[in-house]
Amino acid sequence: MAYVEGVRRPPRSGLRKVLYEMRREWSAYLYISPGLLMFIVFTAFALVFSLYISFHEWSLIDPAKPFVGLDNYEFLKDDSRFRTALFNTAYFTLLSVPLGIIVGLLLALLLNKEMRARSMFRTLFFIPSVTPFVIAAIIWKWVYNADFGLLNYYLQKLHIIDEPLLWLADPDLAMPAIVLMSVWAGAGGTMLLYLAGLQSIPEELYEAAKVDGAGPWQRLRYVTFPMLAPTTLFLIVVGILGSFQVFVQIFVMTSGGPLDRTTTIAYYIYQTAFKFYEMGYATAISWVLFAILFVFTVIQFRMSRRWAEF
Repeated sequence: MAYVEGVRRPPRSGLRKVLYEMRREWSAYLYISPGLLMFIVFTAFALVFSLYISFHEWSLIDPAKPFVGLDNYEFLKDDSRFRTALFNTAYFTLLSVPLGIIVGLLLALLLNKEMRARSMFRTLFFIPSVTPFVIAAIIWKWVYNADFGLLNYYLQKLHIIDEPLLWLADPDLAMPAIVLMSVWAGAGGTMLLYLAGLQSIPEELYEAAKVDGAGPWQRLRYVTFPMLAPTTLFLIVVGILGSFQVFVQIFVMTSGGPLDRTTTIAYYIYQTAFKFYEMGYATAISWVLFAILFVFTVIQFRMSRRWAEF
């Protein structure tokens, strides 16, 4: 359509505006093209292709890959190992997430006070969080060793136990042992986030609480905890997302453990895909895991919206 000279061209909107801006700033896309290409190939395409695979009987050793529809998802209902892995993952989450938040908060409250060598203690507590998980898992595997492990040695020296415990081989102790290691590895990061939250609380709130006669516990309960609510919500959401995907500790320390007592969903996906070569069924489990995490996240945000915006 032709426009009369002097008449203002109507503003672009919608898709036309986006395409116009892309053409005008085309040089910017040259800079982001390597990262964008990697995202498209290794994330977007992989995500779509995994959904495609989940509807097939896709084996790495069998050239025939027939379409099976929802059979992979329906088989989950009768898979006892999947139910065991789901239970173990929930058990790990219920132990590790609250315990990690409590330990991190206590460390933050302690190291937020004026004390000598405070920076050194903060660094020492934070080091495990930046230690690669594989290295941390190997170290703790030595700590738990029944023959020469430090944990059994000191527990016997303190007369808490009479004989060495098989921490990673005992069905009742394996998962708590992994939880303890995970809390140790993640408490430093939780502490750092809580320290940032504590230092952002206005001092005037504590002074006003003191004027009203509030003691240390009342100030902690009615000032500190409410002001840390957004940080706590973030840690709960991230903690649940991370704990439902726990893999490295299981792989390095127990390989699923005795009687599958430490087999989590992520480890079961690995076994199904790379030990039994059933890629179709493994990707179906992965999508079920995604659905579980999505539902949990939505529920947490809906339930926590009020107190998180305090």
